[in-house]
Amino acid sequence: MCSAAEIFSDCGFPLLDCLAKTVRSEGYFGCYRGAAVNLTLVTPEKAIKLAANDVFRQKLSKDGHLPLWGEVLAGCGAGTCQVIVTTPMEMLKIQLQDAGRLVAQRPTPTSAQAVAPGPVPSVVAPRSAQPTPSYRPSATGITAELLKTRGLAGLYKGAGATLLRDVPFSMIYFPLFANLNTLFRRRAGCQGDVQDRAPFLQSFIAGCAAGSVAAVAVTPLDVIKTRLQTLQKGEGEDSYRGIIDCTQRIMRREGPLAFLKGATCRALVIAPLFGIAQGVYFLGVGEKLLGLQG
Repeated sequence: MCSAAEIFSDCGFPLLDCLAKTVRSEGYFGCYRGAAVNLTLVTPEKAIKLAANDVFRQKLSKDGHLPLWGEVLAGCGAGTCQVIVTTPMEMLKIQLQDAGRLVAQRPTPTSAQAVAPGPVPSVVAPRSAQPTPSYRPSATGITAELLKTRGLAGLYKGAGATLLRDVPFSMIYFPLFANLNTLFRRRAGCQGDVQDRAPFLQSFIAGCAAGSVAAVAVTPLDVIKTRLQTLQKGEGEDSYRGIIDCTQRIMRREGPLAFLKGATCRALVIAPLFGIAQGVYFLGVGEKLLGLQG
């Protein structure tokens, strides 16, 4: 009988195929590897991104009006600022989430190897032949190892690729969110600043829509970033020398569709994430804490 992973793979459902294989090899909680890193660093990351965008928007606006180029430039500044937190967060998260796949790829002794001809084995098996528990790294262990072997720069491996992903994301996301968030308020004939005190549901829907569009748009850049930040390679996997080398090898060996791997998953994750973040932020908490509004 075929397993769930084989059925999903044959039917062309890569997201469900990945889920089934993860649960089979690592258990249900294997889907949550790297969650602690996300919980620790995603709050300052989103705070920096949202607050920086507001600051840049206010600096670039004239008489309360901000042209489209100003919205794009403000998003560019916000995306640049957040990389300070995003790069080490992504670096640690990728290693933790990739650990189970690497353990599953390790060869295990087969029965044929056990009966292979050779010298008669001793009654007591040597220590090296005894099974050893699989090692699964922790966030603190990876951080300590990187700091020990590569210094602080080790945590920022792939910072260029992260910038290449996050800056275009913010340049797409923030202008799109701002326009979607004001769409229905303009139709309703609201007076004054249409961004002021937008309803939570409206900001949530605008954040979900803008987040999903921006996430899919920059998926090729996220694929490149992830490949570069994966420190331990599995059997047959390439090590890349940089962004250009990574792009060329993926295109040559896997084809253009490889750059869209994970697009659906990214949209499903980022849409509610930014919807909730923007909805809460537009309640006015961020502006009051920063003293940007009276």
